[in-house]
Amino acid sequence: MTDKPVHETLSEEEQQKILEKYDPESATRKVKGALGWIIFFGLLAFSIFQLYASITQSVPRQILLSIHLGFALSLIFLLFPARRKAGRKDRVAWYDVILAIISVGIGAYWPLMIETIVNRVGTLTTLDLTVGTLAVLLTLEATRRAVGLPITIIALLFMAYAYFGPSMPGFLAHRGLNFESLINTMFFTSQGILGTPLYVSATFIFLFLLFGAFLVKTGVGQYFNDLALSIAGRRIGGPAKVAIFSSALQGTISGSSVANVVTSGSFTIPMMKKLGYRKEFAGAVEAAASTGGQIMPPVMGAAAFLMVEFIGITYWEIAKAAAIPAILYFSGIWIMTHFEAKRAGLKGLSKEEMPDRKEVLGKIYLLLPILLIIILLMTGVSVMRAALWSIIGTIVVSAIRKSTRIGFKQMVEALVDGARTALSVAAATASAGIIVGVVTKTGLGLKLANGLVGLANEQLLLTLFFTMLTSIVLGMGSPTTANYVITSTIAAPAIILLGVPALSAHMFVFYFGIVADITPPVALAAFAASGVSGGEPIRTGVNASKLAIAAFIIPYMFVLSPELLMIDTTIPYLIWVVFTAFTGMIGIGAGIIGFWYRKLYWFERIIAVVAGLMLMYPEGMSDTIGLVLFAAMVATQIFTKNKGKYKLAES
Repeated sequence: MTDKPVHETLSEEEQQKILEKYDPESATRKVKGALGWIIFFGLLAFSIFQLYASITQSVPRQILLSIHLGFALSLIFLLFPARRKAGRKDRVAWYDVILAIISVGIGAYWPLMIETIVNRVGTLTTLDLTVGTLAVLLTLEATRRAVGLPITIIALLFMAYAYFGPSMPGFLAHRGLNFESLINTMFFTSQGILGTPLYVSATFIFLFLLFGAFLVKTGVGQYFNDLALSIAGRRIGGPAKVAIFSSALQGTISGSSVANVVTSGSFTIPMMKKLGYRKEFAGAVEAAASTGGQIMPPVMGAAAFLMVEFIGITYWEIAKAAAIPAILYFSGIWIMTHFEAKRAGLKGLSKEEMPDRKEVLGKIYLLLPILLIIILLMTGVSVMRAALWSIIGTIVVSAIRKSTRIGFKQMVEALVDGARTALSVAAATASAGIIVGVVTKTGLGLKLANGLVGLANEQLLLTLFFTMLTSIVLGMGSPTTANYVITSTIAAPAIILLGVPALSAHMFVFYFGIVADITPPVALAAFAASGVSGGEPIRTGVNASKLAIAAFIIPYMFVLSPELLMIDTTIPYLIWVVFTAFTGMIGIGAGIIGFWYRKLYWFERIIAVVAGLMLMYPEGMSDTIGLVLFAAMVATQIFTKNKGKYKLAES
């Protein structure tokens, strides 16, 4: 970058305050002294154990998950206070030390007792029942602290449903589980806490979080900003386009929409405001773009790794399927920021405000680890092996320059940071396992799927609409990982019952779970962006929802036309679908912003949106009508742009 500052970024302390306000994962203690060192070495040991288990693959599944859970619970109780607004954050309450010690015992129970547990085949002793009960209670409390109250309440409601089954009304009634059976399912089988969600956390997700932590140590986060500036900084409304490009890249190293907003937004939002974008619009651009980071291949949000296990396909197939929808999503935001900049008469950055292009291109090697992971996944290497090799590749690539080199100290810090990031994911997936266990044991998933289809009168579009609402509402109160687990076990089966491919159904609920981060009234990513921009939170969320309109349309598209996910398609048809969808996004973007070649009248905005929707609906007649309307709008815009009677529209 040039020596001349072009904007004022938030300090690390200011960023941390915003993160702690909107992101429970960041509200940790800053413990010093002997206990601080215990936490440090605990996090380091957590990462070393996970690397050992991944490299050797010699640790039995239940032992792996039990130790993973024990590490996560004990460290959460030491790092996360019982109340977020508790007094001093440099001390650990005595009861949290006790809870951490108990958590270590819970983590050690399966490794120490595995033979006797297996031989008893579901018969619990008093000690088993006590340990299992503590495991459930501590998992719920750790989730409340590290993730939030909503997902904890949802898990409790599911357990209550399992216990009070005979008292449930109508088709929801079932035989019910007594207390012992409930605890047995939750901790002593592979269907509860130690189930598939936690397994994905202990294998795929943990390694990719480590990969992200190592990438950060190379300085790739700042490089993303510099690269985005070089590519988009001088274009019309440049800073907004920088935000889009940078946030899409940041998504490869951040699994949190809020964290992405604060780290990337502290750089891009001040630039947008300086150029002339409204505060709410600047925050909305960053919120929408950062949220999209979770749907951007090759490294998507944690829920994408759960999809591997739930559907039974490779991660590469999921990443490949997500590519075109992600491109359309970011294209939609790009288009609308472009029209907004034209409407407001905003230009790009000056030459003096741009980074040195040669210097930026000289660091292009920092992207090689991301390229490596794409190649490995494409060639059929397992997700775990791909992540491990990419971590090694990151260390090797960093050595090219002294300024990016990862030394021993940075390696240790990356291991600690990766483990710290994994704590909330482990808690969320453990509680999600409770939900999966109840659904599996009671058959609730099929019951609710049938009920949802019945409510929609077996109409696909209506079923999709109800599923969308369910996913968004759940996403407002729980992280994407837990949201996906719930909706994939309850809502996705309803869509599949109507003949939709499993990948399309799961991607549908995955998308809307993510969109919840920018959908008012609870839009955490948008609220975090407003904390950076100084804008009004709800208004920022409304603007972000408008900018991310593609995310509300594209899921319907790939359900109605699975070819968009590259399912059973031909290249010519795929090109046509992408062309019409992209053209449709131009029409919708112009209609929403109210500007195209000139300012649009209200009836022109309606026509533009209708033309866009017709083009995005994957059907021959609809595409034809949409193209005709689109062409007519373009011709009218060009012809009347400088005509006198239309000058009023530009005032």
